[in-house]
Amino acid sequence: MQQRSDRLNVSARSLNERTERTVLRLQTLALYGSLALIAAVVFGSLAVHPF
Repeated sequence: MQQRSDRLNVSARSLNERTERTVLRLQTLALYGSLALIAAVVFGSLAVHPF
């Protein structure tokens, strides 16, 4: 019974590590996406000369 519990624990730990990597990847993507959006707004506002 202990071996089954150990296998489940290893499986859960592996799933947790994969989930953490996925969350980190999504956070990095969101950060770069927001920086790209800010850069696009700044560049777009500099390209328009209203006066």
